Amino acid sequence: MKKEEGFSKKMYYQRSISSRERISRYDERPIQSVIVSSPDKTLLIVVAFLIVMGFMAIFSATAPKCLDEGGNPAQFLIKQVICFVVGFFGLKFFSNYDYKKLADWNVVLMLGIIISLVLVDFTPLGVTVNGAKRWINIAGFQLQPSEFAKPAVVLLLAHAFRKDAKLFDQEKWVWAFIPIIIMMGLIFIQPNLSMVILLLATSVVMFLCAGGSMKLFLSCVGAGITAIIIAATTIIKPYQLQRLKTWTNPEIDPLGAGYNIIQSLIAFASGGFSGVGYGGSIQKLSYLPECHTDFIFAIIAEELGFLGCLLVIGLFFTLIHRGFLIAARCPDMYGKILAVGLTFSIGFQAFMNMSVASSFLPTTGVPLPFISYGGSSLIVSMIMIGILLNISKKRIMKIRNNHGV
Repeated sequence: MKKEEGFSKKMYYQRSISSRERISRYDERPIQSVIVSSPDKTLLIVVAFLIVMGFMAIFSATAPKCLDEGGNPAQFLIKQVICFVVGFFGLKFFSNYDYKKLADWNVVLMLGIIISLVLVDFTPLGVTVNGAKRWINIAGFQLQPSEFAKPAVVLLLAHAFRKDAKLFDQEKWVWAFIPIIIMMGLIFIQPNLSMVILLLATSVVMFLCAGGSMKLFLSCVGAGITAIIIAATTIIKPYQLQRLKTWTNPEIDPLGAGYNIIQSLIAFASGGFSGVGYGGSIQKLSYLPECHTDFIFAIIAEELGFLGCLLVIGLFFTLIHRGFLIAARCPDMYGKILAVGLTFSIGFQAFMNMSVASSFLPTTGVPLPFISYGGSSLIVSMIMIGILLNISKKRIMKIRNNHGV
């Protein structure tokens, strides 16, 4: 019995020692933790400036019209602020949501946008404004599904190009390119040719940045030019062809198709170097239609002059620079392509809008991001910036021992 008691005590002592050794060895193991830096502050400041300028421009452009109709002079501004609040929550959410997990939602996002576009094109829920059926009315709120197609296309292509840019991979065609073609077709039916051009341009830039074949790109350009020539004689609608004619010579129809361009150019000429002063625009007094949406840059040019235009262009240039810088610094290919697509989509849309207002391009129907009146555009643009901010965060692996060194 004594032997057995001594043996059991010895075993208990040995087990205690081995347990303490295992614990001490475990304590000596290095502890890994991930430190996430703050998002790009410069990008955030630029977007804040653009949104504030948008609020000011919308109020200035719409207040006289609202007063003439006996309404609240700030009613358009209030609606835009409400959309800003929604967009801010979207920006906040996506700036904290790991961008690498966004690919898990591609199928749901794709189906949702295609269904909403079908509802716009083929059901009474679609709302027609100025001959274009681009909006859907749900519970008294109007949304433009084609705006949500911008981040959807970027997400689909970034996932498809995350390893390489081989276009003719069967799986990629099924899960990325065919849904994009369907969305573009539904958007073209509305009709919204400007959005189709924006989506196509974004797709091409992402393809080239992912290392796509230049020969294939040039072949597609040749085929595209041929298709445009054919479309100009068969598919393009009469009003779209009239836009091209009035773009080159708006004086041929000064009271019709060329009216907007002429009035917009008058606004630029009236603004001069420093502008007529905030709120002093004459063209917004029923001379320039859609002055709070498609031609809001002309109102900025009239009231703030060349200096105001230079400020807006400089802000967008800084946004594009920061976006491409975020793409260059991102450690993974998916994040790089995603940042390039989001940045180019916003930048090219801004270029199209400002070019139309200054008659550098034919008239299209794209708003100026963050500045033009439009809830869908503002919400989507802020969500895209939220994803960019998330990509800009540096994730640093920190290794420390049990003493916190």
